[in-house]
Amino acid sequence: MYKKVDTSLNFVGEEEKILQFWQENGIAEKSRAQNEGKEEFTFYDGPPTANGKPHIGHILTRAIKDIIPRYRSMKGYHVLRKAGWDTHGLPVELEVEKALGIDGKQEIEKYGIEPFIAKCKESVWKYKNEWERMSERVGFWADMEHPYVTYEDNYIESEWWALKQIADKGLLYKGHKIVPYCPRCGTALSSHEVAQGYKDVKEKSVFVRFKAKNEDKYFLAWTTTPWTLPSNVALCMNAEEDYSEIEVNGERYVMANALISSLFEEYTLISTKKGSEYEGEEYLPLFPFAKGTFKEKAYYITNGAYVTLTDGTGIVHIAPAFGEDDAEIGRKYGLPFVKLVDDRGRMAQNCGRYAGVFCKDADKLIIEDMKADGRLVKELMYEHSYPFCWRCDTPLLYYARSSWFIKVTAIKDKLLAGNESVNWMPETIKHGRMGNFLENVIDWGLSRERYWGTPLPVWICDKCGKMHVIGSKAELKELCRIDGDIELHRPYIDECKWTCECGGTYVREKEVIDCWFDSGSMPFAQLHYPFENKEEFEKHFPADFISEALDQTRGWFYTLLTISTLLFEKSSFKNCIVLGLVNDKNGVKMSKHKGNVVNPWDVLDKQGADAVRWYFYTGSAPWLPSRFSAEAVSEGQRKFMGTLWNTYAFFVLYANIDKYNPAEHDLSKCKLTLMDKWVLSKLNTLVKKTDAYLAEYKIFESSRAIQAFVDELSNWYVRRGRERYWGKEMTEDKEAAYTTLYTVLVTLSKLVAPYTPFIAESIYQNLVPAFYKNAPESVHLCDFPAAEESYIDAALEDGMEDVLAVVALGRACRNAGALKNRQPLKKLYVSAERKIDIGGELLNIAKDELNVKDVEYLESAGQFVQYSLKPQLKTLGPKYGKQLGLVKKFLETCDAAAVVNAVKEGGVYKANFEGADFEFAAEDLLISSFSPEGYVSASDKGVTAVLDTTLTPELIDEGNERELVSKIQTMRKDAGFEVTDRINVYVTASDYLRSLFVKGGIAAAVLAEKVSFTEGGGFARELDINGETCNVSIEKA
Repeated sequence: MYKKVDTSLNFVGEEEKILQFWQENGIAEKSRAQNEGKEEFTFYDGPPTANGKPHIGHILTRAIKDIIPRYRSMKGYHVLRKAGWDTHGLPVELEVEKALGIDGKQEIEKYGIEPFIAKCKESVWKYKNEWERMSERVGFWADMEHPYVTYEDNYIESEWWALKQIADKGLLYKGHKIVPYCPRCGTALSSHEVAQGYKDVKEKSVFVRFKAKNEDKYFLAWTTTPWTLPSNVALCMNAEEDYSEIEVNGERYVMANALISSLFEEYTLISTKKGSEYEGEEYLPLFPFAKGTFKEKAYYITNGAYVTLTDGTGIVHIAPAFGEDDAEIGRKYGLPFVKLVDDRGRMAQNCGRYAGVFCKDADKLIIEDMKADGRLVKELMYEHSYPFCWRCDTPLLYYARSSWFIKVTAIKDKLLAGNESVNWMPETIKHGRMGNFLENVIDWGLSRERYWGTPLPVWICDKCGKMHVIGSKAELKELCRIDGDIELHRPYIDECKWTCECGGTYVREKEVIDCWFDSGSMPFAQLHYPFENKEEFEKHFPADFISEALDQTRGWFYTLLTISTLLFEKSSFKNCIVLGLVNDKNGVKMSKHKGNVVNPWDVLDKQGADAVRWYFYTGSAPWLPSRFSAEAVSEGQRKFMGTLWNTYAFFVLYANIDKYNPAEHDLSKCKLTLMDKWVLSKLNTLVKKTDAYLAEYKIFESSRAIQAFVDELSNWYVRRGRERYWGKEMTEDKEAAYTTLYTVLVTLSKLVAPYTPFIAESIYQNLVPAFYKNAPESVHLCDFPAAEESYIDAALEDGMEDVLAVVALGRACRNAGALKNRQPLKKLYVSAERKIDIGGELLNIAKDELNVKDVEYLESAGQFVQYSLKPQLKTLGPKYGKQLGLVKKFLETCDAAAVVNAVKEGGVYKANFEGADFEFAAEDLLISSFSPEGYVSASDKGVTAVLDTTLTPELIDEGNERELVSKIQTMRKDAGFEVTDRINVYVTASDYLRSLFVKGGIAAAVLAEKVSFTEGGGFARELDINGETCNVSIEKA
């Protein structure tokens, strides 16, 4: 029959058994293969980097990425779930540098590019096993045996093809631009990389005076980058704004008129004129280091419309080597290009005592020197958002450098159109984070002056300058006359040359490309398209679904969209769930230095994968930040998994006793009770709702609906029907109870399979294969449940909702009156603002659950609910002042119920009392409700229940009978008796308690063959029955 269910709730142990079952039987592989040839559903897996350990956030991404493919597979789609590895780029190089104890490009080249690349290739697999183990343990089913790997030649060749297509469209070019540059890594970065590294920082900004060349006055400029001042070659004003010459403490300064008061409290105004009138005025260099290094005219006032008067002085210092606006002014005026910082971010050797100092560290020395000789007028702490390298955390510098760019600005409209076609979740991403980024898109800085990456396939003739982009390995081998194979990496590729028709030599540009181009190329490169798998690519492009964290909006999501738009003029994905950050339990971002990082294995080893998955599904919408804690995971596990498991264990316990074989019973032929019909209706409504939700990627809503159903299944349906399983014979009612609960549990196992794959498999394996030999081998090879409309009864579900609402209020009344549930009561009165129609069997259910003899409906419960009113001093005090005493007097003597009825739902009560007029809204009153003697009331959502608490002798007797039954049942359990064991009961008690036994109802309820009023052997206990004691012993009959 059924295997006995372990009720210790050791889900981790159960999951390990299921993992073994999946592995031994190749269930994941069978799942991927079973729908081959059917309609495709394509999922793209964003490739992680395997040289870093997975963290708790990766469980979230795995959980969300897994549920949709599982669901679609069960819906009959063939789902491509190819795993991938992101293997190139700075993250890998930095790890290798650290491992080798070297620092920077010079030391890499000294070590040797070839051995360095070999180390990189090893390093990328450092944590591969850890990633695979975590993915397997979480139940993430992707094809990890045949992954795409971005460093493999086939993958690189597809990228070369793409770059050749882009070049052929005239969109690949080399430019000398101001680019974000990491001095530690020695390379430029792209705008989407920069977007990932911003931090709010506090730094010193300085107000500096520049001495006019031929007058006794100073131009005041403000800068947040003092290290750029030695490279200054001009100052810039806004031509249209007013600038004033003022005198302060005997010194004359020129600055924007509108900003004078922000810098000086006392001053004398000498003159005011437009910025355009200052154009061309000369000043003396602030530092002497650049003297003699250029021939162009420098050190004079320029004009630029970008200069604003929001802060500073309205005069900007210009260093064309270190900013796009500066560079633009430099081009406009033909200013010299002075760059007194080297490629490692250190001040140049001709910079005196600053030489060799990292530029940001030189700020302090520069400020000291300017303060000492009076060039510094003021320093100010300035908080702003500043970009840091997304991988090594070094502050980025804006340098003018030669780089290769993709002209993304040329396809801006197509990008925006592609963005519109995506179903972003949340929808705000479309016109918010992603839309804003695309509206302001700039050309993609593609090249990286590094080593471990996809080589830029651009060759330039060293004589005529002609450019050639290679688009395949075959083309490379033909042009360079290479026999045999060649690896498409540096340094091997650097040696590939051929003769130009002009007689010169084609030499490869040494750069590699942005590793984000690698991951963004995965839709076609994973299949080595267009060199092979053309049909496969077309079948799986674009993807139906992708999902990653919010930071990928300007990372992987952007590059996927951009590359597919460049090549295919459409987005490479249709639906995208953008995931929120996983914070700690206090909502603080996890970081090592804060010590609040959660090791995913701590949770997986203690609570299991299903529990963590369920937490992420039900905690909040996937895109909202989550507050992760082991306690929150346990709470979700208890509420859902514990409840479902105990319901399943209950079924198996009794089904084994009765040897219930589901294959021998037909639900359609069972004589169903109202509760059976209700739970089957709720089940099929849930199936219909869940299917619709998942089809729309509504994971949170669907999981919450499942959790609510499981709660009602256990705490309403099963709890109310326990006695149906107790009899010896397989009656019609017992058959209906078993068959209904079996149907619900098997359907649930399939329904929750995409969410909690382990518990679903455990339940399915114990309930199905042993009885149905042709059933699918695994729950994950089953079809997703389909709602059976014939079982859905919306009116019954609505009626039961009303029963549950009334029952909840009745229980609240009992709690308020300190009345045990086992104590029968005479009547419950119900009044509602909406129609509540509880009659027939539903009424009997409500009466039985609340243990009342009758339920009566009232138009109004006013006679049972009384109110006490006091003034809300915060609102009425200012309103009526000295009349507050009169207000209190009125509220103590008025018809309180009339006032409450008037102000509820936003109304106003008007009164004239002792000649004074008053108006009261709900916020003006402190309202207390109470019931008259002998009654207890409770209200919620427009429904009021009133319980008559009067106890008659007959009701007291019945309550004590129920108390005795309950306590003897507890004794049976504590004695270790089986639920079907018949017993003998021995009682020594007062005449009153003996009389309760004599009635006979107690004996039947506890399965007693006989009740003897003598001392007996067996399991004995003294019982307290509402203050009266008796001695009871029980033994098996």
